[in-house]
Amino acid sequence: MGWGQKNREADAGGSARLGHRAQRLSRRSFLAGSAAGLGALGLGGCVTSDGTMLAEAAKVYGPMPDEKFPIPAVDVSKVDPKYYRRTVRYETKEAPGTIIVDPRNYYVYRVEGDGSATRYGANVGRDGFLWSGDAYVGRKSEWATWTPPKEMIRRQPEAAKYARGMPGGLDNPLGARTLHLYQNGAYTLYTIYASSDPESIGSGITSGCVGLLSQDMIHLYAQTPVKTKVVVLPA
Repeated sequence: MGWGQKNREADAGGSARLGHRAQRLSRRSFLAGSAAGLGALGLGGCVTSDGTMLAEAAKVYGPMPDEKFPIPAVDVSKVDPKYYRRTVRYETKEAPGTIIVDPRNYYVYRVEGDGSATRYGANVGRDGFLWSGDAYVGRKSEWATWTPPKEMIRRQPEAAKYARGMPGGLDNPLGARTLHLYQNGAYTLYTIYASSDPESIGSGITSGCVGLLSQDMIHLYAQTPVKTKVVVLPA
């Protein structure tokens, strides 16, 4: 597995619940067992106050009623502001469009060129499930069906009811958009997916998958064609 190019960021810094807990498995439990926006404020620009930052974030992470399954607004007060989407200075030799995952700092970058990148806050793999190397987007899906791996069903028998697949929807662990990561023509089982759980951002909870807030994932997905290179940095 190739190692990602080391990068330096000048802007320093550093899955939704499945319905009622009594009746359904939590999205976070599934993920733990399975594998322009604020950039308009300027490149690493400052905000005048916490109130201004929250107001801008509320616009970026507002509801998306026109989706197949309408997406509610994010409670931005539950997200550390350093994880809000923004444009930052970012030095890399990777080509524009490349996605770089920085699990150590809970960020995902889309390289924009000219020394900048769009930065998103993320959740990443928990201890024991972290990985690094080069991959590429082999497949894209909207409101994908989620099927728990056999290994997960052995660890969490309650997931067996979805052995034939869980249809897309707000309760589905993969969320609104998914980028499926491949290496050498084979699906790695790792994904970059849409999370509706704002409190998961900035934490390690998955089995190696990487989650962005739904609004951020839709933003990234729209700009990411199949075959896009993905570099996962060492944690």
